[in-house]
Order: sequence, then structure tokens, then C-alpha cells
Amino acid sequence: MSPTPKRGRVAVIGAGPAGMASALSVHQAGHDVVLLERYPQARPAGNILNLWPPPIKALGLLGVDTTDLGAPCYSEFRTAAGRTRVRVNLPQEIVDAYGGGFIGLLRPDLYERMLAALPPGVLQVNRTVERVDQDETGVRLHLADGETLEVDVLVGADGIDSLVRRTLWGDAPKREHNLHIFGGYTFDDVPEAERGLCIVSHSRTVQGSWTSIRSKGRHGYQWWVLGAHDASPDFSGDLHATATGMGAGFAAPLPQLIAATEPGHVQRWVLRDRPALPQWSKGRATLVGDAAHPTSPYAAYGAGMATEDGFFLGRRLAGVDLSDHAAVRAALDAFETPRKPHTAAQVQAAWVLGKVFHHAPAPLRPLRDLVLDHTPLLQKQVGEKSPGEIIAQITAIDEAEARMASVLGRTD
Repeated sequence: MSPTPKRGRVAVIGAGPAGMASALSVHQAGHDVVLLERYPQARPAGNILNLWPPPIKALGLLGVDTTDLGAPCYSEFRTAAGRTRVRVNLPQEIVDAYGGGFIGLLRPDLYERMLAALPPGVLQVNRTVERVDQDETGVRLHLADGETLEVDVLVGADGIDSLVRRTLWGDAPKREHNLHIFGGYTFDDVPEAERGLCIVSHSRTVQGSWTSIRSKGRHGYQWWVLGAHDASPDFSGDLHATATGMGAGFAAPLPQLIAATEPGHVQRWVLRDRPALPQWSKGRATLVGDAAHPTSPYAAYGAGMATEDGFFLGRRLAGVDLSDHAAVRAALDAFETPRKPHTAAQVQAAWVLGKVFHHAPAPLRPLRDLVLDHTPLLQKQVGEKSPGEIIAQITAIDEAEARMASVLGRTD
């Protein structure tokens, strides 16, 4: 048997999906890990969520219970009137393994499942990190309560306004999409809605979408409407009324789902991101999730990519002597090298889709829709490219798992 690798010390800042996945994966890799959250509890930043097969697979390997976590769905892109433009067809073995192309769920349910999987003592709340510094011997985290933690590796999972990113690479302005999204959910019976579907539809100016969800054994639906909005002034409108107006021109069941939603179950987000970083890691510190690649909800892949980041990071640290600066650098480089092009492509695709569907000049919109309706462009970009990326990520997860098992001498 291989000798037991030396345990290292890792700190993760931020208890969102990226941070929790990182902590779980680093723990499985055999290192001591602490997950620092500045709030009194790990709290979701939104209500609705979709997860594709790769993050679902990663969650299961991380020890998270994914049983009945969400509603398996099949995806179509349609016009506002309900005519199908694109079908997202995955190989049958993927559909069989995951019940569909992805699952629709509520974000708090994901947090609950991930928190339950964390080993006791890993999560520490009310722990605000004010400053970090590092050298070749280690990283020092200076907390608001005056304590200083010393670790071998630091993981910044602290979101779009990441302290770790700012420390490593300096500050930079966010890229405004000048779009906003309203999303909500209901467990009411809406006869017009069919279970097991995700429908993404577009009018000339608005995206209106809905999908099945599952939450704690209950079946329901989530929906979202997205449109152009000047990000400069504060929004002062009524969330439910604004969503109702944006969804009014769409085919059933979207208007009926919005009408069935309690106003307290409606939220609004402003869409923004940051341009891709040429490098995530510096010295003994790295970035994951929105700290590395903040992603517009237009891609519906932010939480999924964040979960994947954490999974792959821990697998790369397996068997690494974290006291060895050169070994840490090599592991962090190996972690980020395949992740950067994948995540950058998703972030940029979300940016471009927002421009195409919501910021095209009015005279060009009929031409745009003519192209989308009568050419294979959208089918190739969404219906065929997306399944290929999903399969590639599942393959990468399998390879990473096999590599860690080999490094740690596991046979299970």
C-alpha cells in the first residue's frame, strides 16, 4: 500500500456551493480544512436553481445526498408563442443516469444537503476575514476578531466581490449586462404545466422560462423572466407586478405560474459578471466559483460550475505535500488549467446571449428571429454543443476520481 500522504491545512473563505464543495473535496483528499463564513449561517443568495448532470455527479461523489434533490427535466427552447426551436438531446445513458437533462430545485435545498455532508467542525460562522498575506511558507488570514489563522493553502470562494481575488489580482470593475431577472416558484397545481419539462422561450425582448422542481418530496414549478434594464438607477417597482407584465405575452403555462406564485416567493437579480482572469492562482492561494468566474444566470450554470470547481480542486490536492511550495504551485496550476477555458466559455456565452436576445436594435430583431427560426444555428449552438460539454465534464470528473483513488491507494 502507498504511504499515507501528509495532512495539510486548507482554509476556504465563503460557504456557498463553491466553498462547500471545496471543503468536502479537500477533506476527502485527506487534508484538514476549515470553511469560514462571515454570516451567522450559510445562506443561499437566491431561491431557484437548475443543476446539470456534471455537478450532480460531483455532488454524489462528494458525499452529498442527491436522492430526490430536484425534478428531472427535458429541455426545449421555444418562441414566445410556444413553437419549438431547439431540443436539447442527451445520450440515453445520461438520461437514464440522471432522469433527464438536468434537475430543477430550490437553492436552499442544495445548501441543506451540502451542509449535512460537511464533517463536524469544518464550518465556522461569524468569521470575517479582513486581510490575507502569504509567502512560500504559508498563508495568514487576519480575522475581524483579531485572530490570525495560518494555513498551507487558501481557497477564495467568496463571490463576485471576493477579497481573495482582489488581494491576488487587484480590483477591477464589474461588467454590467444591463439586464435583470425575476424568478419565483409555486407548489400550486397549475393544469397547463407539464411535469418533467424545462421550457426556455423568447419574445422579441424578453426571455420567459419555466421548469419542474422538487422540494422535500413536493412537486412544483419555478419560472423566470428576463429583460433589458438600465443598471444605473435603483429599481423601485413591485416584483410580482413587474414579472406579471413581462410574462404576459408568453404561451401557457408561464403567465399562470406567475399568477399562482406568492409575492414573497419572487426575487430579482441584476445580471453582471467580470471578464475572465488569465490566471486564478498565485502562490498558495486560488479562486473558485464566482470569485474566479462570476457568471450571469443566463447561463444557468453558475452554481454548477462552482460545485465542479470545488470537486476538481480537492482531487488535485490529493496526495500533495502542502508544506512544499513547489508541489502546491503545481497542483493549483493543474487544477485551474482545464477549468479556465471551460468556465470562460460559459461566462462569455451568457454575455453574448444576453446581447443577442435583449440588446439587438429593434430593426434587427425580426431578422434575428428569422435566422433562429429557419436555420440550424441555435440547434447547433445549444442543442448539440451543450450535450457535448456535459459529456466532456462527466468524463473529466470520472478521470479525476480515478486519479485520486490511485494517489490515495484506494480500491473502492
